[in-house]
Amino acid sequence: MEGDHEKEKAVVDDGEWDRRSLLRGAAVVAGAAATAPVLGEAAAAQARGGDADALFKAGEFEQAGRAYEKILKTDPTNLHAARQRGYVGLVANQFPDAEKYLKMAIELAPTDKQANQFLADCYIRQDKFSLAVPCAQAAGNETEAKWLAAVSGKPYQIHGDSARLKWKQTDPFPMVEASVNGGPLKRFTFYTGTAPLSVSASVAKEVGLRAVTKHKLDFLKGVIWRYLGVLESFKLGGIELRNIPVSWSEWESGGDVDIEHDGMIGTWVFYHLLTTFDYAGQQLILRRRTPETARKARADAERAGAKPLPLWLAREHMCHSRGSIAGSGPRVMAVNFGGTGEIAAGVHGETAKQLRIRIDYDRPVETAAHSHPVVVYPCYPEEVRLGNAVAKDFYCYMNPKRSLTPYGFDVPAHFSHSFWKPYTITLDFTDMNLYIARGKAT
Repeated sequence: MEGDHEKEKAVVDDGEWDRRSLLRGAAVVAGAAATAPVLGEAAAAQARGGDADALFKAGEFEQAGRAYEKILKTDPTNLHAARQRGYVGLVANQFPDAEKYLKMAIELAPTDKQANQFLADCYIRQDKFSLAVPCAQAAGNETEAKWLAAVSGKPYQIHGDSARLKWKQTDPFPMVEASVNGGPLKRFTFYTGTAPLSVSASVAKEVGLRAVTKHKLDFLKGVIWRYLGVLESFKLGGIELRNIPVSWSEWESGGDVDIEHDGMIGTWVFYHLLTTFDYAGQQLILRRRTPETARKARADAERAGAKPLPLWLAREHMCHSRGSIAGSGPRVMAVNFGGTGEIAAGVHGETAKQLRIRIDYDRPVETAAHSHPVVVYPCYPEEVRLGNAVAKDFYCYMNPKRSLTPYGFDVPAHFSHSFWKPYTITLDFTDMNLYIARGKAT
């Protein structure tokens, strides 16, 4: 969790790097830019043979879950199988399964940090913050534990039924307006590559936010302080969220880290709602998630020719679905909504080589990821596909230094800002479906 908000705000203060390029590139390659090569033949053979870890690595989560259960039937003390089976439940928001097996793993090894962090994530997604606190502490994340403990009462209280927010701009990043603690409208961008809602240090001071904890981050060539607190009210058109976690950051020398907007809306806000990113219509549509609104979203998508695609959530915020790139075949792909960037997708260097994607090594791009400088290269896959959504011979980035398996499973590419522009995408975090259709939302 720590530092997620800062990943997409790479800024330097000496003029050596172009600020907007850094901001653009950081959103492209940070967080979900972690990519992996396509499944090799040996691993594919293992997966076909029923090896649980190979199935999980290949993104065959349901099969992997059954394989881990089979292991546990013969070896109920197998910590790895219990933890992984819990993780399988977690990525699909199958909370009863996730809790059952993660608790089993913690009973086997009470100090296992990964199992405790997974269970903390499971409780956070259900707004059971008081239960998440001891898990976060056991995972060694005291900052997160203090933050969650400071939220008293029910978090993310939803008032209102729906909101349609026209974008004030689309590039270099989408911008909408929202009210903080009942104040005047502020400029907010959004990005599913970050977890909580964040506001600028200036807005935090204006509305009187109080930090319950803080931590220092080395940030490119500067140092920033990140503060964590609880916000009383955040209103997006006809939808108001009350009692929600919030973060803000400022340079150690003082001043906002970013001056191009007043804050950023992350995945934690979106997974409490039925969220539609209408790129084609340049609007953000938010609805209280009910069986009726979910049925309507599905019907609207099907009328537009879109079938439901799977939706998976890794850790606190990283969205994934199943797509393909350059003939890779169906693979788990990271999907980033909001943020910035000219590219349709980002791929790892080894992936690009295996898929024989054309890479332009003569035109390196200096950008940043995880608050560190990085050099990426333009590349041009013949096709990037998610369901019926396709981009052909589109400008992409190849990053040779990204993690191959950021969350324990292969992610050959992440789909980015420019890929979505002709489409409308709806995320249903209850049934864990993604719908993508060409054209504006109805």
